[in-house]
Amino acid sequence: MYVKPKDGFAIRDPDLLDLLPAAGREVPDTDYWQRRLRDGDVVQAAPEVPAQSATSVKKGGDK
Repeated sequence: MYVKPKDGFAIRDPDLLDLLPAAGREVPDTDYWQRRLRDGDVVQAAPEVPAQSATSVKKGGDK
């Protein structure tokens, strides 16, 4: 499941031993993360997909 911390919260990831990024990350559906959801410390979210710019799209070689 993908979660991100509630605004203003710093939530420690017990598996990676770091803080959950503000943009969120995919985490296992464990009791720990279910408690964080239930307590309102994190919210389920969809991963942010970076927009592709026109210059980043590889063009085919016309010869």
